[in-house]
Parts: sequence; structure tokens; C-alpha cells
Amino acid sequence: MKPSTKSYDQTLRYTPDTPEVISTDFLDPIKYAYHGKRDIVITISQPEFTSVCPMTGLPDFGVITIRYTPDQFIIELKSLKYYLLQFRNVGIFYEHVVNRILDDLVKVLTPRFMEVTGMFTARGGLSTTVCADYRRKA
Repeated sequence: MKPSTKSYDQTLRYTPDTPEVISTDFLDPIKYAYHGKRDIVITISQPEFTSVCPMTGLPDFGVITIRYTPDQFIIELKSLKYYLLQFRNVGIFYEHVVNRILDDLVKVLTPRFMEVTGMFTARGGLSTTVCADYRRKA
């Protein structure tokens, strides 16, 4: 039997989706009924976030936490869940995931303040936490 000429990396190569497949169309803003009456802080946690390492094609796991002070809109949670699920097969670095989520949510909600934190599980003995925030200028 003739040995294969393909290398190990070539036979198991996985090509993840690119970040361009992520759409904000899933995100559904809801009018915040207490707009102008009081400030609140909303904290949402997604403990089963997954994406793909763009270098290796291996899955990345983490917890995404979103904290924000709404202005006129809050996010409908089911729509947020479907938005976050889009990242499952996308090759994207941790730092880019957090910034992309922040940019997309700020665009849809125009909050007064928003912070997105990603706490990613260890890979090769290293854990990574990335935090990005937005503050509307007065």
C-alpha cells in the first residue's frame, strides 16, 4: 500500500466561516418603557459562547457578559441568543469577538453605556479575558 502524500495538517484542515457572515438582522431592540425616568444597569451572561480559532480551526469556548445602561432601547433576549449563535462556526480572535459584539450592539441599541467582556477557557495553559466598553459622549 502506497503511503499518502498529504500531510497531517492538510487532511484535517477545517476552514471556518469568516466574520462577514455575522449579521445584526437577528437583533431586536425593544422600547425601554422607563426611558428618562431612571437609569438601570442590565447584565446579560452567555455562559456557553463558542467560536473558532482562525489559526487552528479548533473551537474556542467562553463566557460573554454584556453590561449596559439603556437609553431608549433594550435588547430582546431571544434575538441576542440567535445573534451570538452565529459566531459558532466563525474563525475570529477573542479580541475581535468582544469588539465586534460591542460595535454591533451599540449600533442597534445606542445605549448610554455598554461593556462587553469575554472570559475564554484555557488553551495551552493560558486563559484570556477581554473587555471593551463604550460610553456615549455628552
